[in-house]
Amino acid sequence: MTALLILGLSLCAFAATMTGGLFALRLKGALPLVMAFSAGAVIGVALFDLAPEALEAGKGIYDARTLLLLTAAGFFLYALLDQTIAHHSCGHAHPVRGILGAASFSAHSVLDGFAMGVSFQVSHAIGVVVAAAVLTHDFADGLNTVNVVTHNGGTRAFALRWLTIDAAAPVLGAALSLVITPSANMLTLLLALFCGVFLNIGASELLPESHRARPRITTALMTIAGAAFLYGVTTLVR
Repeated sequence: MTALLILGLSLCAFAATMTGGLFALRLKGALPLVMAFSAGAVIGVALFDLAPEALEAGKGIYDARTLLLLTAAGFFLYALLDQTIAHHSCGHAHPVRGILGAASFSAHSVLDGFAMGVSFQVSHAIGVVVAAAVLTHDFADGLNTVNVVTHNGGTRAFALRWLTIDAAAPVLGAALSLVITPSANMLTLLLALFCGVFLNIGASELLPESHRARPRITTALMTIAGAAFLYGVTTLVR
């Protein structure tokens, strides 16, 4: 039953990514506000759910320092990945930069799906919260995939092809989580690691981009609204 739920939610992630990409093609003016909300939501799941759950699950097994070290490792490893393969869309437009950027977003989406599936192996409550964050992040991923391709000389049809690949990525990640079954101790470590990853996605990727495009107080308020939304979700599921 859990496997069907994970796969079903991964299909919702597919739909969220496609919706985000199509949104980017039609309503470009609202993108900064959408990304700001997504940033708050992704940061919120790290601070309000993953970090507390990792610390709670690790009691008597790992000390808080070890788990926070893993959170930092997740943050900086993702930053290294992002700097290595994701930021090829700056400077002058070039199709190769668009392809590399879109491919990196697709790789991130595989990780999103895997994180969602692994979280459900810990508990349904954690899984629901992480799934909410994944859906909001994948919506933003769809936006970013289309933007990075079109801003670097790609056609609408080419952007749609990459959007489809990115949308299928969380389904692949969720399927991998059903094949790979970590131990309870490993799940605790993964929660701490994913906490750092989600913090980086929200704070270093989505938040700066939203404020660069729309440096206004309404953008900051949308970020707070996203975090408040995830806080409400975590409160309800507990």
